[in-house]
Amino acid sequence: MSIIVPVYNEAAHLFESANKILSVIKPLVEMCEVLFVDDGSTDESWAVIGKLQEADTCFKGVRLSRRFGKELALCAGLERARGELIVVMDADLQHPPELLPEMLRLQREEHFDVVEAVKKTRGIDAQTSAGSASLFYKLFHQLAGFQLEGATDYKLITRRVLDAWLTMPERNVFYRGMSAWLGFKRAEIEFDVSPRVAGASGWSRFSILKLAVNSITSFSSLPLHFITLLGCLFMVFSVCLGALTLYYKLVGTAVSGFTTVILLQLIIGSMVMIGLGAVGT
Repeated sequence: MSIIVPVYNEAAHLFESANKILSVIKPLVEMCEVLFVDDGSTDESWAVIGKLQEADTCFKGVRLSRRFGKELALCAGLERARGELIVVMDADLQHPPELLPEMLRLQREEHFDVVEAVKKTRGIDAQTSAGSASLFYKLFHQLAGFQLEGATDYKLITRRVLDAWLTMPERNVFYRGMSAWLGFKRAEIEFDVSPRVAGASGWSRFSILKLAVNSITSFSSLPLHFITLLGCLFMVFSVCLGALTLYYKLVGTAVSGFTTVILLQLIIGSMVMIGLGAVGT
């Protein structure tokens, strides 16, 4: 089993988190690796990872050259995972390791390919962003067709799911959405989000907004269809305006120059919008 743990400035509690994860998983599997991916931490996280590797061969570390963001750090870990079963979880213990035995049971006994932990409650740290998160998930559901309300990155997946995921050529990575798109036989386990053992979230409001926009535009073609529709409406309007202008010209009441410029802009703009929508889809 491979456990992927993205890390960003988690030095204060990384020893505690690592030992707790290992204490839960070791009795359950014959072989395991806990792979920490340091996403350009500016504290002593990488030094702590080095000490963990010296203490137990199950611990492994990957250090990125700079901060790429959690999604890409997670990708780096998944690409290096060697286990037949793979788990992704956070380093701050808000994803409780105590769920791992039940995740393994569901996979082994009922042969689920994906066992995902779903938030029953968001926890104290996330209450302030609950409204915006709910709005995002509703928009994502309407536009992309996938229900991710309460979804987390905390999942157990099989090797065949990971192999399928690795073939996806996405540049804007959204692990929750991509794993949902893949399908496979799935099960859910609800959990209450625990308070952080230490530190604060590495997500800024801008990075969350950027992830939300990238996720929606990457998983839905509706914005492109909207641009095409808008281009068609502008084209119809320009044809109507052109007919009206021709009528005014014939009756001798047309204003020279001004209407022609507007018509040209409308026609060219609508053609560009229709072309962008067609090429994009």
